[in-house]
Amino acid sequence: MPRRLFAAALAAASIALAHPAVALDVVTTVKPIHSLVAAVMAGGDAPHLLIGGTASPHTYALRPSDARRLEAADLVVWVGPTLETPLARPIASLARPERVLTLTRADGVHVLDAREGGPWEADDHDHGHKHGTKGAAEESDGHLWLDPTNAAAIAVAVAERLAGLDPGNAARYRANAERLRTEVAALDQDLAHRLAAVRQRPFLVFHDAYQYLEQRYSLTAVGAIAISPERKPGARRIQALRRRVAETGAACVFSEPQFDAGLVATVTEGTKARTAVLDPLGASLKDGPALYPALMRAITGALAGCLAPTT
Repeated sequence: MPRRLFAAALAAASIALAHPAVALDVVTTVKPIHSLVAAVMAGGDAPHLLIGGTASPHTYALRPSDARRLEAADLVVWVGPTLETPLARPIASLARPERVLTLTRADGVHVLDAREGGPWEADDHDHGHKHGTKGAAEESDGHLWLDPTNAAAIAVAVAERLAGLDPGNAARYRANAERLRTEVAALDQDLAHRLAAVRQRPFLVFHDAYQYLEQRYSLTAVGAIAISPERKPGARRIQALRRRVAETGAACVFSEPQFDAGLVATVTEGTKARTAVLDPLGASLKDGPALYPALMRAITGALAGCLAPTT
C-alpha cells in the first residue's frame, strides 16, 4: 500500500477507535414520544415503538417479546406510570435502571396534576404544576407532549441522554434537538393562532387527556366523560354530564378512537352539542419524526372545526 494511503487508513482507523460507531437500541412507548425521539436520532438508528396502532397505553398488555426488548434496550424512553400503567412494574424491574428516561422527571418538563373525569368547575383549571420533580409520576397527568414547550424540553433531555450513551454522535443528537426546538416553536405559534377564535367555546372530552393543551392555549374544557380510561361512568355521572352540556352550552363533545364512542352519543342525545374525534396518540398517523407536528395540527383542526360558531 502506498505510504500516503496507509497514513490515511491509519488516521481513519484512529478516528473510528476514538469514536466507535454505536448501534443504539432505543425503545419508546407511545407514538408522540417515539416521533420526538426519532427526530432527535435522525441520521442514525431509529427507535423502536412499543405501543402502536389504536392500543391504549393505559390498558396495554405487555407481550413476552416486549419484555425481552425492554430488558435488552440501551435506553427506554417513557412518560411514567400514570400513562403507561401496565409497564410500570416491568420497567421498574429492569436490570439497568440507569438506562430508563422517565419524562415526568426530566429537566424542563412541566407536569400537571391529574384530574378525575366528570364535570369540572372553572377553578379546576387553576391547579399548580411540577417541573420534572421526583414525586410527580404517581399523581400526574401523563399526556405532557400536548404542550409544545414540553416537546422542546423532551428533545433536549433525549439528546443529552443519547449523547452520554453515544459520545461520538453527541453533536448530531444536540443539533437535531435544537432543530426540533425551532420547529416546535413555530408550530406553537401556528396552533395558538388557529385556536384563538375558539378559546371561549366550552367543550367536553372523552377522557382527561388534554389539559396541557387547554392551559397552553387557554381553552374552555368543562368536563370529561370517563372517570378514568379504565373505568366507565355510571348512570348518575352521565346525567351530571348531560346537565353540564346544557348549562354551559357546550359546543362539542369529543370521542377518541381508542375508546367506546357510544358514551358520547348518550351524553349529547337531545342537546345541540356537535361531536367530533380527538386522538391524543395519532393512531392513524404514520410513525416517525413527522408524526408529532401532524398530530398537533390534527387535534387543533378538530377543535377549531367543531367549536367554530355556526351561522
